[in-house]
Amino acid sequence: MNAEEIIRTIKQELRANMNGVASTRMRESGLQYHLNFGIELPRLQTIASEFSPNHEIAQRLWHENVRESKMLATMLMPVERFYPELADIWVEQMPNFEIAQTAVLFLFSRLPYAPQKAFEWMASDKEMSQYCGFLLMARLLMQGVILNERSRQEFEDQAEVASQTDSLPLRKAIQNALARLPREEKTAES
Repeated sequence: MNAEEIIRTIKQELRANMNGVASTRMRESGLQYHLNFGIELPRLQTIASEFSPNHEIAQRLWHENVRESKMLATMLMPVERFYPELADIWVEQMPNFEIAQTAVLFLFSRLPYAPQKAFEWMASDKEMSQYCGFLLMARLLMQGVILNERSRQEFEDQAEVASQTDSLPLRKAIQNALARLPREEKTAES
């Protein structure tokens, strides 16, 4: 199948799996998209599993203002073609916290340069960048990334500064990331 056929097939899958009740609830809770099919994440994962990762398809899906298209883009983007500059662009274009969570889970946390981006985004003055940075750090810590003393201190400093925000989602992301930080072990001296 060529790109047009794949996109057409994906759109047919989305229409076939539409959940109007979920879509309405999301809209009422403030999630605004041009189009929202209300499809649950596990079903989107199943749809994504039917296709091979493809940079062109992922880019085209990302540029649609459709909730499920953006989520599928994060699942279908090949990690090896998702360069740091593109990651920054996607974060700048991030429409809301829901898509940010999906991007961190399915794409950002698998990037070889993920720790570097987490620190860059946490240090940003933009709320969505900070949100992505703290979410990504939490995910990396869950995956077993170990911070050296300097990185740990930088992370804690960024968390302290950013926690002054009025943004509840950002404060929650910060708290979640801090909760994932391993406790410093004290060695007993004999």
